[in-house]
Amino acid sequence: MVWVFRQLEFRFGREPGRSVRESVAGASLQADPGLAAWCAEAAQNLGLPGLARRVKVSWNPRMRTTAGRAWWPERAIELHPKLKALDPVQMWRTLKHELAHLVAYERAGRRRIQVHGPEWEQACGDLGIGDEKAFHELPFRRRRMRKKYAYICPVCWSTIERVKKMPHAVACYDCCRKFSDGKFDTKYRLVEKRIG
Repeated sequence: MVWVFRQLEFRFGREPGRSVRESVAGASLQADPGLAAWCAEAAQNLGLPGLARRVKVSWNPRMRTTAGRAWWPERAIELHPKLKALDPVQMWRTLKHELAHLVAYERAGRRRIQVHGPEWEQACGDLGIGDEKAFHELPFRRRRMRKKYAYICPVCWSTIERVKKMPHAVACYDCCRKFSDGKFDTKYRLVEKRIG
């Protein structure tokens, strides 16, 4: 991953004070100071002054399939421009969804958390969208990718299909949780099977 950023930095350059992501996408991003101010106020009300000082919101015209994206540790939110044409409730819900990611990461500090785990759910509740789902059902074009790999558990025969090959050994989550106190056990290691 570091190599990828180094290549991007070499190809596109890096402006002082900006991340590589900001430098690459910077030309197409359209900052929205009004939404950023709302996010800063919400973060301040949740007792997160560091997030309140640094949060940025912008519209990214390069987005195609996703409604929004949150970047940590940059504390940046990017929104799909087509949200402007939809019901304002959808735009605000998407903004709060993405802000909840930043709130969850800000609260967790250096601790690793799940993207849509309990910390994110708590942040959603604090922002008034306690019933929020992980994925949107907005009318944006979906990207369909053919699954090329299947991974099968030798014990329970559950199957996980993937577009890309898993980079390292993985065991069946359910079997490990049930039979080995949630610890990795090679008895439950998933067996790879190439699909077509």
